[in-house]
Amino acid sequence: MPAALTERCWPDPGSFGAWRNGVRQAVLTHVADFVAERCVELDEAGVDVAGDILTQFVSGGKCLRSTFMYLGWLAGRFGSDPALRAAASLELLHAFALLQDDVMDASATRRGRPAAHIQFSGWHRDSGLSGSSKRFGESAAILLGDLCLIWAEQMLRESGVAPRRLQQAWPRYDAMRTELALGQFADLASDARDLPTMHAVLDVARRKSGNYTVRRPLEIGAAMAGCGDRTMSALGRYGAAVGEAFQLRDDVLGVFGLTSTTGKPSGGDLIERKPTSVVMAAHQLADAPTRRQLTELMNSDDIDDSALDHWRALIVATGAVQWVEEMITSRVESARKELGDMDIDESVHHALDNMAVECTERSQ
Repeated sequence: MPAALTERCWPDPGSFGAWRNGVRQAVLTHVADFVAERCVELDEAGVDVAGDILTQFVSGGKCLRSTFMYLGWLAGRFGSDPALRAAASLELLHAFALLQDDVMDASATRRGRPAAHIQFSGWHRDSGLSGSSKRFGESAAILLGDLCLIWAEQMLRESGVAPRRLQQAWPRYDAMRTELALGQFADLASDARDLPTMHAVLDVARRKSGNYTVRRPLEIGAAMAGCGDRTMSALGRYGAAVGEAFQLRDDVLGVFGLTSTTGKPSGGDLIERKPTSVVMAAHQLADAPTRRQLTELMNSDDIDDSALDHWRALIVATGAVQWVEEMITSRVESARKELGDMDIDESVHHALDNMAVECTERSQ
Protein backbone atom coordinates (compact mmCIF):
# COMPACT_ATOMS: atom_id res chain seq x y z
CA MET A 1 0.00 0.00 0.00
CA PRO A 2 1.32 3.52 -0.71
CA ALA A 3 3.18 5.03 2.24
CA ALA A 4 0.72 7.94 2.35
CA LEU A 5 -1.99 5.54 3.53
CA THR A 6 -1.50 5.07 7.25
CA GLU A 7 -3.51 2.71 9.40
CA ARG A 8 -6.19 5.42 9.70
CA CYS A 9 -6.05 6.17 5.95
CA TRP A 10 -7.40 9.59 6.82
CA PRO A 11 -7.85 12.44 4.29
CA ASP A 12 -5.67 15.46 4.99
CA PRO A 13 -7.51 18.76 4.31
CA GLY A 14 -4.20 20.30 3.30
CA SER A 15 -3.33 17.68 0.69
CA PHE A 16 -6.54 16.19 -0.65
CA GLY A 17 -4.95 15.45 -4.02
CA ALA A 18 -2.23 13.29 -2.47
CA TRP A 19 -4.76 11.42 -0.33
CA ARG A 20 -7.10 10.88 -3.28
CA ASN A 21 -4.27 9.57 -5.44
CA GLY A 22 -3.08 7.33 -2.62
CA VAL A 23 -6.54 5.81 -2.23
CA ARG A 24 -6.83 5.32 -6.00
CA GLN A 25 -3.47 3.57 -6.21
CA ALA A 26 -4.29 1.34 -3.24
CA VAL A 27 -7.66 0.45 -4.78
CA LEU A 28 -6.06 -0.45 -8.12
CA THR A 29 -3.47 -2.57 -6.30
CA HIS A 30 -6.16 -4.47 -4.38
CA VAL A 31 -8.12 -5.08 -7.58
CA ALA A 32 -5.02 -6.15 -9.51
CA ASP A 33 -4.11 -8.65 -6.79
CA PHE A 34 -7.62 -10.10 -6.72
CA VAL A 35 -7.86 -10.33 -10.52
CA ALA A 36 -4.45 -12.02 -10.72
CA GLU A 37 -5.80 -14.83 -8.55
CA ARG A 38 -8.94 -15.13 -10.67
CA CYS A 39 -6.90 -15.23 -13.89
CA VAL A 40 -5.64 -18.64 -12.83
CA GLU A 41 -9.21 -19.90 -13.22
CA LEU A 42 -9.44 -18.34 -16.67
CA ASP A 43 -6.16 -19.96 -17.70
CA GLU A 44 -7.38 -23.34 -16.51
CA ALA A 45 -10.55 -22.85 -18.58
CA GLY A 46 -8.41 -22.25 -21.67
CA VAL A 47 -9.37 -18.59 -22.09
CA ASP A 48 -6.21 -16.85 -20.91
CA VAL A 49 -6.95 -14.04 -23.39
CA ALA A 50 -9.85 -13.06 -21.11
CA GLY A 51 -7.44 -12.69 -18.21
CA ASP A 52 -5.13 -10.51 -20.26
CA ILE A 53 -7.99 -8.27 -21.34
CA LEU A 54 -9.41 -8.00 -17.81
CA THR A 55 -6.04 -7.24 -16.25
CA GLN A 56 -5.57 -4.38 -18.68
CA PHE A 57 -9.17 -3.22 -18.25
CA VAL A 58 -8.94 -2.79 -14.46
CA SER A 59 -5.48 -1.21 -14.47
CA GLY A 60 -6.86 2.32 -14.77
CA GLY A 61 -9.89 4.45 -14.10
CA LYS A 62 -10.76 7.24 -11.70
CA CYS A 63 -12.00 4.94 -8.90
CA LEU A 64 -14.80 7.35 -8.00
CA ARG A 65 -17.19 4.70 -6.67
CA SER A 66 -14.62 3.02 -4.47
CA THR A 67 -13.47 6.38 -3.09
CA PHE A 68 -17.04 7.37 -2.25
CA MET A 69 -17.66 4.01 -0.57
CA TYR A 70 -14.52 4.45 1.50
CA LEU A 71 -15.54 7.99 2.47
CA GLY A 72 -18.89 6.56 3.59
CA TRP A 73 -16.94 4.25 5.88
CA LEU A 74 -14.82 7.15 7.18
CA ALA A 75 -18.02 9.01 8.07
CA GLY A 76 -18.42 6.55 10.94
CA ARG A 77 -15.13 4.71 11.50
CA PHE A 78 -11.36 5.08 11.42
CA GLY A 79 -9.59 4.08 8.24
CA SER A 80 -8.75 0.43 7.68
CA ASP A 81 -7.28 -1.68 4.92
CA PRO A 82 -10.17 -4.22 4.98
CA ALA A 83 -12.63 -1.36 4.45
CA LEU A 84 -10.52 -0.03 1.60
CA ARG A 85 -10.36 -3.49 0.05
CA ALA A 86 -14.15 -3.76 0.38
CA ALA A 87 -14.51 -0.42 -1.40
CA ALA A 88 -12.13 -1.59 -4.13
CA SER A 89 -14.59 -4.35 -5.02
CA LEU A 90 -16.81 -1.72 -6.64
CA GLU A 91 -14.22 -1.38 -9.40
CA LEU A 92 -15.05 -4.91 -10.51
CA LEU A 93 -18.75 -4.05 -10.46
CA HIS A 94 -17.92 -1.01 -12.58
CA ALA A 95 -15.93 -3.21 -14.96
CA PHE A 96 -19.03 -5.37 -15.36
CA ALA A 97 -21.11 -2.30 -16.21
CA LEU A 98 -18.60 -0.90 -18.70
CA LEU A 99 -17.96 -4.20 -20.48
CA GLN A 100 -21.65 -4.71 -21.14
CA ASP A 101 -22.35 -1.03 -21.80
CA ASP A 102 -19.76 -1.02 -24.58
CA VAL A 103 -21.44 -4.00 -26.23
CA MET A 104 -24.89 -2.40 -25.99
CA ASP A 105 -23.63 0.92 -27.34
CA ALA A 106 -21.40 -0.72 -29.99
CA SER A 107 -18.54 1.42 -28.66
CA ALA A 108 -15.23 0.82 -30.39
CA THR A 109 -13.06 2.30 -27.63
CA ARG A 110 -12.83 2.51 -23.87
CA ARG A 111 -10.28 4.61 -21.97
CA GLY A 112 -8.38 5.29 -25.16
CA ARG A 113 -8.01 1.61 -26.06
CA PRO A 114 -10.07 -0.83 -28.15
CA ALA A 115 -13.13 -1.93 -26.19
CA ALA A 116 -13.02 -5.46 -24.77
CA HIS A 117 -15.42 -6.90 -27.34
CA ILE A 118 -13.25 -5.46 -30.13
CA GLN A 119 -10.16 -7.08 -28.60
CA PHE A 120 -11.96 -10.41 -28.27
CA SER A 121 -13.09 -10.17 -31.90
CA GLY A 122 -9.53 -9.57 -33.02
CA TRP A 123 -8.28 -12.54 -31.01
CA HIS A 124 -10.95 -14.76 -32.56
CA ARG A 125 -10.05 -13.61 -36.07
CA ASP A 126 -6.28 -13.99 -35.51
CA SER A 127 -6.80 -17.45 -34.04
CA GLY A 128 -8.63 -18.57 -37.16
CA LEU A 129 -11.64 -19.84 -35.23
CA SER A 130 -14.88 -20.60 -37.02
CA GLY A 131 -17.98 -18.45 -36.83
CA SER A 132 -18.49 -14.71 -36.60
CA SER A 133 -15.64 -12.81 -34.92
CA LYS A 134 -18.04 -9.98 -34.11
CA ARG A 135 -20.52 -12.30 -32.41
CA PHE A 136 -17.72 -14.02 -30.51
CA GLY A 137 -16.31 -10.72 -29.29
CA GLU A 138 -19.64 -9.48 -27.99
CA SER A 139 -20.46 -12.81 -26.34
CA ALA A 140 -17.04 -13.05 -24.70
CA ALA A 141 -17.26 -9.48 -23.35
CA ILE A 142 -20.69 -10.19 -21.84
CA LEU A 143 -19.38 -13.36 -20.18
CA LEU A 144 -16.35 -11.51 -18.82
CA GLY A 145 -18.74 -8.88 -17.46
CA ASP A 146 -20.76 -11.61 -15.76
CA LEU A 147 -17.60 -12.90 -14.08
CA CYS A 148 -16.77 -9.38 -12.88
CA LEU A 149 -20.25 -9.10 -11.35
CA ILE A 150 -19.73 -12.37 -9.47
CA TRP A 151 -16.18 -11.54 -8.44
CA ALA A 152 -17.15 -8.08 -7.19
CA GLU A 153 -19.41 -9.63 -4.55
CA GLN A 154 -16.79 -12.27 -3.74
CA MET A 155 -14.13 -9.59 -3.23
CA LEU A 156 -16.47 -7.68 -0.93
CA ARG A 157 -17.28 -10.80 1.12
CA GLU A 158 -13.60 -11.71 1.42
CA SER A 159 -12.39 -8.16 2.14
CA GLY A 160 -11.80 -8.78 5.83
CA VAL A 161 -14.64 -6.54 6.98
CA ALA A 162 -16.57 -8.25 9.77
CA PRO A 163 -19.61 -10.22 8.52
CA ARG A 164 -21.94 -8.32 10.88
CA ARG A 165 -20.85 -5.07 9.23
CA LEU A 166 -21.25 -6.48 5.73
CA GLN A 167 -24.72 -7.65 6.68
CA GLN A 168 -25.72 -4.02 7.23
CA ALA A 169 -24.61 -3.13 3.69
CA TRP A 170 -26.19 -5.90 1.60
CA PRO A 171 -29.67 -4.31 1.20
CA ARG A 172 -28.14 -1.16 -0.30
CA TYR A 173 -25.70 -3.20 -2.37
CA ASP A 174 -28.61 -5.14 -3.85
CA ALA A 175 -30.55 -1.93 -4.45
CA MET A 176 -27.58 -0.45 -6.30
CA ARG A 177 -27.23 -3.44 -8.62
CA THR A 178 -30.95 -3.53 -9.31
CA GLU A 179 -31.07 0.21 -10.07
CA LEU A 180 -28.10 -0.15 -12.40
CA ALA A 181 -29.74 -2.95 -14.40
CA LEU A 182 -33.11 -1.18 -14.56
CA GLY A 183 -31.40 2.02 -15.63
CA GLN A 184 -29.57 0.14 -18.38
CA PHE A 185 -32.86 -1.37 -19.55
CA ALA A 186 -34.50 2.06 -19.65
CA ASP A 187 -31.49 3.56 -21.45
CA LEU A 188 -31.53 0.75 -24.01
CA ALA A 189 -35.19 1.36 -24.78
CA SER A 190 -34.95 5.15 -24.96
CA ASP A 191 -34.51 7.11 -28.18
CA ALA A 192 -34.20 10.85 -28.69
CA ARG A 193 -36.67 10.59 -31.57
CA ASP A 194 -39.39 9.62 -29.07
CA LEU A 195 -38.88 13.01 -27.36
CA PRO A 196 -39.10 11.81 -23.74
CA THR A 197 -39.78 14.38 -21.02
CA MET A 198 -36.90 15.85 -19.03
CA HIS A 199 -38.32 14.11 -15.96
CA ALA A 200 -38.00 10.75 -17.71
CA VAL A 201 -34.50 11.55 -18.96
CA LEU A 202 -33.27 12.49 -15.49
CA ASP A 203 -34.91 9.42 -13.97
CA VAL A 204 -32.95 7.13 -16.30
CA ALA A 205 -29.74 9.04 -15.57
CA ARG A 206 -30.37 8.80 -11.83
CA ARG A 207 -30.88 5.05 -11.97
CA LYS A 208 -28.14 4.18 -14.43
CA SER A 209 -25.37 6.46 -13.26
CA GLY A 210 -26.09 8.96 -10.50
CA ASN A 211 -27.09 6.64 -7.67
CA TYR A 212 -24.63 3.98 -8.75
CA THR A 213 -21.69 6.41 -8.89
CA VAL A 214 -22.16 8.39 -5.68
CA ARG A 215 -25.21 7.81 -3.50
CA ARG A 216 -25.22 4.03 -3.15
CA PRO A 217 -21.43 3.67 -2.67
CA LEU A 218 -21.57 6.28 0.10
CA GLU A 219 -24.54 4.57 1.74
CA ILE A 220 -22.91 1.13 1.50
CA GLY A 221 -19.73 2.38 3.18
CA ALA A 222 -21.66 4.26 5.85
CA ALA A 223 -23.90 1.25 6.52
CA MET A 224 -20.83 -0.95 7.01
CA ALA A 225 -19.47 1.63 9.44
CA GLY A 226 -22.71 1.66 11.42
CA CYS A 227 -23.55 5.33 10.84
CA GLY A 228 -26.78 6.61 12.37
CA ASP A 229 -29.96 7.42 10.47
CA ARG A 230 -29.30 11.17 10.38
CA THR A 231 -25.86 10.75 8.81
CA MET A 232 -27.12 8.09 6.42
CA SER A 233 -29.95 10.32 5.23
CA ALA A 234 -27.68 13.34 4.76
CA LEU A 235 -25.11 11.27 2.85
CA GLY A 236 -27.92 9.92 0.68
CA ARG A 237 -29.15 13.41 -0.19
CA TYR A 238 -25.60 14.62 -0.85
CA GLY A 239 -24.98 11.55 -3.00
CA ALA A 240 -28.17 11.97 -4.99
CA ALA A 241 -27.33 15.60 -5.78
CA VAL A 242 -23.69 14.96 -6.73
CA GLY A 243 -24.63 11.83 -8.66
CA GLU A 244 -27.13 13.72 -10.77
CA ALA A 245 -24.63 16.51 -11.37
CA PHE A 246 -22.07 13.88 -12.41
CA GLN A 247 -24.44 12.49 -15.02
CA LEU A 248 -25.35 15.95 -16.27
CA ARG A 249 -21.64 16.64 -16.80
CA ASP A 250 -21.39 13.30 -18.60
CA ASP A 251 -24.23 14.43 -20.87
CA VAL A 252 -22.32 17.59 -21.80
CA LEU A 253 -19.18 15.55 -22.52
CA GLY A 254 -21.24 13.09 -24.56
CA VAL A 255 -21.92 15.88 -27.03
CA PHE A 256 -18.88 18.15 -26.78
CA GLY A 257 -16.11 16.00 -25.27
CA LEU A 258 -13.01 15.31 -27.33
CA THR A 259 -12.08 11.72 -28.15
CA SER A 260 -8.56 12.39 -26.84
CA THR A 261 -9.87 13.22 -23.36
CA THR A 262 -12.93 11.02 -23.01
CA GLY A 263 -11.59 7.93 -24.78
CA LYS A 264 -14.98 7.66 -26.50
CA PRO A 265 -16.11 8.77 -29.99
CA SER A 266 -16.68 12.52 -30.16
CA GLY A 267 -20.39 13.31 -30.22
CA GLY A 268 -21.23 9.70 -29.39
CA ASP A 269 -24.54 10.59 -27.72
CA LEU A 270 -25.69 12.34 -30.89
CA ILE A 271 -24.61 9.48 -33.14
CA GLU A 272 -26.50 7.00 -30.94
CA ARG A 273 -29.55 9.33 -30.69
CA LYS A 274 -29.40 9.19 -26.89
CA PRO A 275 -32.06 11.37 -25.24
CA THR A 276 -29.71 13.00 -22.74
CA SER A 277 -30.43 16.15 -20.77
CA VAL A 278 -28.47 18.31 -23.22
CA VAL A 279 -30.14 16.87 -26.31
CA MET A 280 -33.66 17.09 -24.91
CA ALA A 281 -33.15 20.52 -23.33
CA ALA A 282 -32.10 21.84 -26.73
CA HIS A 283 -35.28 20.49 -28.29
CA GLN A 284 -37.46 22.01 -25.58
CA LEU A 285 -35.74 25.42 -25.59
CA ALA A 286 -35.45 25.78 -29.38
CA ASP A 287 -37.62 28.06 -31.45
CA ALA A 288 -39.74 26.47 -34.18
CA PRO A 289 -37.19 26.71 -37.05
CA THR A 290 -34.35 25.41 -34.88
CA ARG A 291 -36.54 22.61 -33.55
CA ARG A 292 -37.28 21.49 -37.08
CA GLN A 293 -33.55 21.29 -37.85
CA LEU A 294 -32.91 19.36 -34.64
CA THR A 295 -35.70 16.93 -35.51
CA GLU A 296 -34.28 16.42 -38.99
CA LEU A 297 -30.88 15.60 -37.52
CA MET A 298 -32.40 13.21 -34.97
CA ASN A 299 -34.15 11.34 -37.76
CA SER A 300 -31.27 11.36 -40.22
CA ASP A 301 -29.90 7.93 -41.14
CA ASP A 302 -26.34 9.17 -41.56
CA ILE A 303 -24.60 11.71 -39.32
CA ASP A 304 -21.18 12.73 -40.61
CA ASP A 305 -18.72 15.16 -38.99
CA SER A 306 -20.30 18.15 -40.70
CA ALA A 307 -23.76 17.20 -39.43
CA LEU A 308 -22.37 16.69 -35.93
CA ASP A 309 -20.81 20.16 -35.95
CA HIS A 310 -24.09 21.65 -37.13
CA TRP A 311 -26.04 19.76 -34.46
CA ARG A 312 -23.68 20.98 -31.74
CA ALA A 313 -23.98 24.56 -32.97
CA LEU A 314 -27.77 24.35 -32.85
CA ILE A 315 -27.65 22.97 -29.30
CA VAL A 316 -25.43 25.83 -28.15
CA ALA A 317 -27.68 28.37 -29.86
CA THR A 318 -30.73 27.18 -27.92
CA GLY A 319 -29.06 27.89 -24.59
CA ALA A 320 -29.30 24.22 -23.58
CA VAL A 321 -25.67 23.95 -22.51
CA GLN A 322 -25.94 26.94 -20.18
CA TRP A 323 -29.20 25.55 -18.82
CA VAL A 324 -27.57 22.21 -17.99
CA GLU A 325 -24.54 23.99 -16.49
CA GLU A 326 -26.88 25.85 -14.16
CA MET A 327 -28.49 22.55 -13.18
CA ILE A 328 -25.05 21.18 -12.32
CA THR A 329 -24.21 24.22 -10.22
CA SER A 330 -27.54 24.02 -8.41
CA ARG A 331 -27.04 20.38 -7.49
CA VAL A 332 -23.50 20.93 -6.23
CA GLU A 333 -24.77 23.76 -4.05
CA SER A 334 -27.48 21.47 -2.67
CA ALA A 335 -24.88 18.81 -1.91
CA ARG A 336 -22.72 21.31 -0.07
CA LYS A 337 -25.66 22.36 2.08
CA GLU A 338 -26.13 18.74 3.07
CA LEU A 339 -22.48 18.56 4.09
CA GLY A 340 -23.04 21.44 6.46
CA ASP A 341 -25.66 19.45 8.35
CA MET A 342 -23.60 16.26 8.73
CA ASP A 343 -22.03 15.25 12.02
CA ILE A 344 -18.80 13.97 10.48
CA ASP A 345 -15.11 14.73 10.88
CA GLU A 346 -14.05 17.97 9.22
CA SER A 347 -11.45 16.20 7.09
CA VAL A 348 -14.11 13.84 5.68
CA HIS A 349 -16.35 16.87 5.09
CA HIS A 350 -13.52 18.51 3.16
CA ALA A 351 -12.88 15.37 1.11
CA LEU A 352 -16.56 15.05 0.15
CA ASP A 353 -16.59 18.70 -0.88
CA ASN A 354 -13.56 18.10 -3.12
CA MET A 355 -15.11 14.97 -4.58
CA ALA A 356 -18.20 16.95 -5.60
CA VAL A 357 -15.92 19.28 -7.55
CA GLU A 358 -13.99 16.40 -9.10
CA CYS A 359 -17.22 14.78 -10.29
CA THR A 360 -18.59 17.88 -11.95
CA GLU A 361 -15.63 19.89 -13.20
CA ARG A 362 -14.04 16.98 -15.06
CA SER A 363 -13.13 16.95 -18.75
CA GLN A 364 -13.47 13.16 -19.19
